[in-house]
Amino acid sequence: MFSWLSKRKDPAAMTAGAKPSTGGRRVYGIGDVHGRLDLLVELHALIAADVAAAAPAVPPLLVYLGDYVDRGADSKGVVDLLLAPPPVDAERICLFGNHERTLLNFLSDSAIGPDWFSFGGLETVLSYGTPMERKPSSAAAYEAARVAFAGVFPQAHGDFLASLPLTHVEGDYLFVHAGLRPGRSLAQQTEQDLIWIREEFLDSNADFGRVVVHGHSPVEQVEVRRNRINVDTGAYSSNRLSCVVLEGESRALLQTA
Repeated sequence: MFSWLSKRKDPAAMTAGAKPSTGGRRVYGIGDVHGRLDLLVELHALIAADVAAAAPAVPPLLVYLGDYVDRGADSKGVVDLLLAPPPVDAERICLFGNHERTLLNFLSDSAIGPDWFSFGGLETVLSYGTPMERKPSSAAAYEAARVAFAGVFPQAHGDFLASLPLTHVEGDYLFVHAGLRPGRSLAQQTEQDLIWIREEFLDSNADFGRVVVHGHSPVEQVEVRRNRINVDTGAYSSNRLSCVVLEGESRALLQTA
């Protein structure tokens, strides 16, 4: 069961069943950050303390589950931090989320601007110092915002976001941003499913071959089911950035609040 390492006192329910394993490596699965640089810095400190206490025999793995940008106030700062060395001696894998996809799409097509700005894009554009006074109100204004944003968006950030993998497998766990479409093998999954899927995955009791560790669909507390673990606790509004800690057959949790 979960060993709770955060300040929360009410443990989430664990479902009974088989005990999947990482194969021995200590893995940190980090939920959706959404521009909350302050929470990511705090969580990094918790991870560093946990690694020091656990003293794993091999460097641990940090897996970030996507959605680094939008909604929160400092998307630029979050990406800068992810481009810097990790907070501990560890391997780091950052996965691709739907908000990263939408940002990249906006850079080439301002037509998606109204949708993107409605779910966090405005905050991202402003965090990069784009000269804007208000939300665009016309197609021409969105195009002007796109041009201005492209002018201040660092090439290194674009290259980083465009290079992110969609999935990572570690032992009996599969890490992905949103989830998997039931009835399809991993090789048959599309990017659309991996970064956008919700109900078809969340409501499924299917055996996906591995326990799926994901974010994308905010929950009040980390949700643990037989076939999946949801680590997205809505950090941008809840102030609760969560990280599941997996090693061998053990599971624990780190949270910022």
